[in-house]
Amino acid sequence: MHLIYPAGLAVLLFCTGVYGVLARRNAILVLMSVELMLNAVNLNLVAFDVWLRDTLHAGQALTLFTIAIAAAEIGIGLAIVLAVYRNRGTADIDKLRDTAEGSGPDDPAAPAQKAEAAA
Repeated sequence: MHLIYPAGLAVLLFCTGVYGVLARRNAILVLMSVELMLNAVNLNLVAFDVWLRDTLHAGQALTLFTIAIAAAEIGIGLAIVLAVYRNRGTADIDKLRDTAEGSGPDDPAAPAQKAEAAA
């Protein structure tokens, strides 16, 4: 099998994932795009492992490690997204960025919050 087919598919998957991370506003869709990029990396690892005929199968071992990391990442990420959705009522990344903790110097409520914290 030629290496160009899985490598080309991995490039398409990775580019689709990058587009999803940069263009999407929903946090769950961003997590899905990150998973797509990790799957593209896994495809490259296995393809190069087969192409190089590695006796230790290091590419496949790294793929299993990457799958375990991806599973942990998606579990923790979904838990965080669900907790934020319950507290804020939205999973829109732009709205969450606007309502982040820590007010800036041009926030009119900042002096009142500082006085409250000092009391």
